[in-house]
Amino acid sequence: MRRVRPGTTVSRGGRGSRAAGEERALTSVTAGDRHRGGEAGDLPRLWHVTLSVSGEPAPVAEVRRALEQLAHDHPFLLTSRYADDHAEIRYWEEARDLHDAAAVALRLWGEHRRTAGLPPWEIVGLEVIDRATYRSRVAAGHGPVPATPVGVHPFP
Repeated sequence: MRRVRPGTTVSRGGRGSRAAGEERALTSVTAGDRHRGGEAGDLPRLWHVTLSVSGEPAPVAEVRRALEQLAHDHPFLLTSRYADDHAEIRYWEEARDLHDAAAVALRLWGEHRRTAGLPPWEIVGLEVIDRATYRSRVAAGHGPVPATPVGVHPFP
């Protein structure tokens, strides 16, 4: 590998390259340049996530305490609703695309089961929608129940 100082030129030769003797200036790219003028898909977007979990019944007080601990450890959680055998967590996730947002959501319960004391329930549902879809659903009256305040609450 040949090193060249910034601002100098390199002569290239060989098959498939520029004509012998033709010079090309080397340039560098700063970290921010990748996003300026880049693809819109490269920039993070907001995704509304609803994660549903279910399993064997557990004491409701323990479920509530575990969800409160999870919300304390991760203040991005908007709303958690729970019963003795299931729970639902809603929050906003910033990610490049739906695949990234879903991957984070699918790891949330398992990765924090021990630290927050969450029940050994399995994920039984996942919905990830972009902000525009969320807003259109709410405006049409078909979105998540907006009456549930932020925090940890029992199912009605």
